[in-house]
Amino acid sequence: MSRPTGRVLTLLELLQSGGTRTVAELAGRLGVEGRTVRRYVDQLIDLDVPVESVRGRYGGYRLAPGYRLPPLMLSDDEALAVLLGLVAGRRAGLATAERAANETASAKIRRVLPKPVARRLDTLLEALAFTDRPAESDPPDAGVLLTVADAVRHRRPVSIRYTDRDGRRSERTLHPYGIVAHAGRWYVTGRDAGIGEDRSLRLDRIADARTLPGSFEAPEGPAPAERLLSGFATAGYRHEVTLRIHGTVAQIRAHLPAGVASLAEHEPATGRDRAAERWWRVELRAERLDWLPPVLAALDRPFVIERPDELRDLVAALAARLASRARGA
Repeated sequence: MSRPTGRVLTLLELLQSGGTRTVAELAGRLGVEGRTVRRYVDQLIDLDVPVESVRGRYGGYRLAPGYRLPPLMLSDDEALAVLLGLVAGRRAGLATAERAANETASAKIRRVLPKPVARRLDTLLEALAFTDRPAESDPPDAGVLLTVADAVRHRRPVSIRYTDRDGRRSERTLHPYGIVAHAGRWYVTGRDAGIGEDRSLRLDRIADARTLPGSFEAPEGPAPAERLLSGFATAGYRHEVTLRIHGTVAQIRAHLPAGVASLAEHEPATGRDRAAERWWRVELRAERLDWLPPVLAALDRPFVIERPDELRDLVAALAARLASRARGA
């Protein structure tokens, strides 16, 4: 797209934002002279865009009231950014149930891209790789996602039909605090009014969401993402693990992030040693324990296993294997 054409589209977008724009303001935004702005306005008028001239001290240009703009127009860079966003969102698992909408939107944008830009995009997509795979789950319904988002913004309760991981269905009233995208899944954190407790619910398990009358006050404290990770760290699993690890928070969190384990001071920090290494009490829950010994070995910090005994046996077995291989046995 030529630069003058791109500037004309930028001018249209500036006028679309509403109000009257002075010639000096438009010239500054477009990086051109005032007479060039007037020429761009004439081009818009030739395209049947009703640009009005406003006279007076605060005069300039504006769009006629009630004018409906033609279909969305994007510059090459904007179209490329949108298309990459669609691709990245789909590959990261952050798509809605309307998979066809994602595909058709991508196809429409690709059709209007100039061939050189399209070839550059294909080259990028061929070279692009993602380090993590999205979790295997159904995407959320687009209507549910938008309804919950609106309820978050306006602090409105919502009635939902929810299916938990055991297949039990229930109707709940939720006070939603926020929406969090994590590991390829969508979650909503909020207060379950029926039981009076905070919950993090998967949006793909919500079959229906309906806004209710009234409003609620959002509580102070952790942000929705922090609430979600904290809930993961304290959720019920087969094994409950308690450790004492000597080190700094950064050293421990590098291997046991907030979504996996909770930390509490085992030794109170005093004076200047607040940022120094010290003993921390680490608690986590897990369905399996076999992944923990390698993590503790990689942590390379003194640690004590308080529970369970099974983890002690696994760590001892790993140490024996490593010692045996180091001796070449």
